[in-house]
Amino acid sequence: MTHSKQHESDVLIDCQSVWKIFGARAKAAVDAVQRDGLSKTQILNDYDCVVGVSDASLQVRRGEIFCIMGLSGSGKSTLVRLLNRLIEPSLGRITVKGKDISALNAAELRDMRARHIGMVFQSVALLPNRTVLENAAFGLEVRGVGKGERFKTARAALDKVGLSDWTGRYPSQLSGGMQQRVGLARAIAADPEIILMDEPFSALDPLIRRQLQDEFRQLTKSLGKSAVFITHDLEEAIRIGDRIAIMKDGVIVQVGDAEEIVTRPADDYVAEFVGGISRVHLVKAHSIMIPVAQYLSGPHTDIGALVRTTPEADIGALIDLTLQSGRDAIAVVDDSEVVGIVTTRAILGGVSGSHIATLAAA
Repeated sequence: MTHSKQHESDVLIDCQSVWKIFGARAKAAVDAVQRDGLSKTQILNDYDCVVGVSDASLQVRRGEIFCIMGLSGSGKSTLVRLLNRLIEPSLGRITVKGKDISALNAAELRDMRARHIGMVFQSVALLPNRTVLENAAFGLEVRGVGKGERFKTARAALDKVGLSDWTGRYPSQLSGGMQQRVGLARAIAADPEIILMDEPFSALDPLIRRQLQDEFRQLTKSLGKSAVFITHDLEEAIRIGDRIAIMKDGVIVQVGDAEEIVTRPADDYVAEFVGGISRVHLVKAHSIMIPVAQYLSGPHTDIGALVRTTPEADIGALIDLTLQSGRDAIAVVDDSEVVGIVTTRAILGGVSGSHIATLAAA
């Protein structure tokens, strides 16, 4: 298999040029977008329609946690509902596991949601008259799975989220964090490849939120699931996500990993978001190292005595190495070859958020 075909096969969700337009004249507005390429403002002024999602494109890869971050009204919750067709797209194409979801009939769509896409909302909507076990098994019940099998599967899911001792309790007897764990257990009991999470932890207190964030990431990775996680909190997106999409006014303004977004924001809007984010555990050696030749062109004549590290070492680790070695530079080694040098000045620049090209000069 070629690299390009392998990469293509790793894409579980492919969202291309998707729009969602709300309003009585939405169809006419869609036609105008296709015909004249109207902007969001023009659509509002000319057709009295609101654009919820504007020309959004993204891909979610197998085994990836993909976070979509934005403020209220940014379109993030609309977008996640487009991914499993809870909302119909006005324009564009969304494929899940290679299937165009807009082309699925009602039965096929129900099957895809039941078998391949789980979803957890901020309001977890547990059935109040059913036990924790019965709630966790509910998705399997809807699919027609027998009682014995679905309860066995649900027990295993509840064990994974730390609720094996609570199976006979009712939702009213649970804390908010525990209710969210039941919702997650219900989602994973159905064994979907993809889990959609719409701000599931936003109503919880900070300590419980951080605990659930870590548990969710560990569980998703251990089960080999893919996830789309919606949040208004950039720190949460950084803590959980492999990649992050930043949305503003229905538009995806940047997609990248946490280090890329924090160190190379696409515009002033993203830069304002990342201004207060600590770079100590985000910025890696490969981002701030300078070429060996540049280091040796100054007063330095040898790199043999320098302490060594990997390209993925973060600033926190680099600071520790600098303090331990007492030297003003660290050699970055990849495949037994020194590929760059990180200077003390570069480390300080990385902490302060100076532009990489500037802070790397030594």
